[in-house]
Amino acid sequence: MKYEKAQNILPKDIIELLQEYIDGGYLYIPRKSDNKKVWGETSGLKSELKERNIEIFNKYSKGLSVRELSKEYYLSENSIRRIIRQQKIIDNTIDT
Repeated sequence: MKYEKAQNILPKDIIELLQEYIDGGYLYIPRKSDNKKVWGETSGLKSELKERNIEIFNKYSKGLSVRELSKEYYLSENSIRRIIRQQKIIDNTIDT
């Protein structure tokens, strides 16, 4: 999100109307609901985590232990177990 100068975007009468409510302050204008983006969509983090989780699951399936994966990915053992559990569910829904 970046700041824009109101005088560069809005008509003068709208600026004057807004000044009656918030003179000289900051105003956040939310996105329209049909323009909202899902978490991680803009940065690409969501897809990176998805790929990482698939990688973790594949390594677990090939015999790496939860403890080894925890050390390799700097995650708690509970997080690794959660990722494995979620990937099993995803794999089962793809197979059916």
